[in-house]
Amino acid sequence: MMREFSTVEMIYILSAARWTITLSLIAFIGGGILGLFVALARVSPSRAVRVITAGYIQVFQCIPLLMLLFLIFFGLAMTGYSRNQYFAVSVALSLYAGAYLGEIWRGAIQAVPRGQWEGSLALGFSYFEQFRYVIFPQSVRIAIPPTVGFLVQIIKNTSLASIIGFTELTQAAQFVNNLTYAPFKVYPFAGAIYFSMCFPLYLLSRYLERRLDVHSPNSIHH
Repeated sequence: MMREFSTVEMIYILSAARWTITLSLIAFIGGGILGLFVALARVSPSRAVRVITAGYIQVFQCIPLLMLLFLIFFGLAMTGYSRNQYFAVSVALSLYAGAYLGEIWRGAIQAVPRGQWEGSLALGFSYFEQFRYVIFPQSVRIAIPPTVGFLVQIIKNTSLASIIGFTELTQAAQFVNNLTYAPFKVYPFAGAIYFSMCFPLYLLSRYLERRLDVHSPNSIHH
């Protein structure tokens, strides 16, 4: 029997949004930790380290996230692990985020003028001290706007978890639509929830870009 799209269904979809937020935070934190190592490795003096991390970035940026999700989900099952949807999605999104955040942060580090490296070296700073006291503070300022902007992509990409049956916002909307047969009510409602999560981050990214003036060639000297 077909059900009406009512407050009960709206609450169900809204409650599933918490998993979208949870997955986004896990992917951002896990990807952030991985991305930091990748970014530092990409500017390492060691050519071998740079080549290895460049390969990692190319692999995970060129493989569709959906394919990566399938590989991890079914790969775990083939190795004897249960098909844990939550774990598979978390790993896939973290690997994906790590590749992109690593490249974003690598670009931010290399955007710091070479003179800053040379000046700190002339002052007798070690490589670690150069990063800690000179390069890192300036690169963080450059990296913040695109990092916040990328978080929007992570939130939207959590919708792919519905493919393997993980109940997040998109999967909940599909379930409700199957009960109510009201796609022009269900999906706009789910879309509005995504919009309410993503649009403030978009505005924050634009604001930070203007506030930090990251495109100004002289901004990092201020």
